[in-house]
Amino acid sequence: MRRCYWDKTNLKIFQVAVNLIRNLLYLIHAMENAMLQLAVETAIEAGKFLRMNVGKVLHIERKQGQETNLVTEIDKKTEALIIRKIKSRYGSHDFLGEESGGNQRASEYKWIIDPLDGTTNFTHGLPIYCVSIGLEFNGEIIAGAVYDPNFDELYSAEKEKGAFLNGRRMRVSTTSKLVESLLVTGFPYDVRKNADRLLPHFNNFLMEAQAVRRLGSAALDLCYVACGRFDGFWEASLNPWDMAAGVLILEEAGGKYTDLRGFPSSVYNKELLVSNGKIHDQMVEVLKRGMN
Repeated sequence: MRRCYWDKTNLKIFQVAVNLIRNLLYLIHAMENAMLQLAVETAIEAGKFLRMNVGKVLHIERKQGQETNLVTEIDKKTEALIIRKIKSRYGSHDFLGEESGGNQRASEYKWIIDPLDGTTNFTHGLPIYCVSIGLEFNGEIIAGAVYDPNFDELYSAEKEKGAFLNGRRMRVSTTSKLVESLLVTGFPYDVRKNADRLLPHFNNFLMEAQAVRRLGSAALDLCYVACGRFDGFWEASLNPWDMAAGVLILEEAGGKYTDLRGFPSSVYNKELLVSNGKIHDQMVEVLKRGMN
C-alpha cells in the first residue's frame, strides 16, 4: 500500500485553504448577523411608531371586498418605513409586504414583512399586535424578528443559532398531554363562508385540550408557543408575512412546524400547525377528525 506524505508546500497550501474557508464562514455569519440586527432595529422602530399612533387612525379600508379585512393608513406608513430603512442598506434585495405586495428582482434575499399583525385589535385599541420581519435566502427563512411594542418584547432568531426573547434564550414548553395544554388559534376573514370547515376543529380542541384562546395576531401566537406560553397553535388560512419570522423563531426554540395533516410545510402553504413537539401527533389526530 502506497502512503501519501505531505511535504511542506502541500501543508502550507492546505493551511491557507483552511484559513480562507474559516474567514469566508466568518464573513457570511457576520453578514447574516448584520441583517438580523437590521431586522431587530427596524421592527423596534416600526413598533414604536405603531404605539404612538394608537387611536389616531383617520381612514379604514376593507381589503378584497371583505368587510372584516381591515387596512389603515398606519399599516401603509409603517410598511413604507420598514422598506425604506432596509432598502437604505440592501437596495438590491426583494421584498414581500402585506400592503405593498412583492417586487421581484431575482435577488437571493427576500424580506417578508407584516407591518401590523393584528390590525383589527389595533383599530379597537386592544394591545395585542406586533411587527413581523422575516428574511428569506434562496427559499429558506434564515432570520426573523417580531416586536410587541405594548409589552416591549422582542422575539428574534437566526437559522441554527437559537431563539431569543429580549436577548435571553427561550424554549418551548414541556407539556406532553393534550388535555393539559393551552392552545391558540385564529380564523380567516372569510370565516363566515367556511364555518363548516373551520369550526369542527375549534369544537374538537375545546373538548380535548385544557383551553383554547384566540388573540388575533398569528405572529404573536407563534412566538407565544416558542416561549412556552402556549403549547400549540393551528390555523387554516395564513399568508407568508404572517408566518415567516414566527415559524423560524418557533423552530429555533425547539418547536415543530407542519401542515394540518402533520406533513412538512412552508410559509407559502396557508395551513399551519405548530407545537412544542410533544403534543404534535395528538393535535394532528384531533385535526384529522375534523376533516372527515
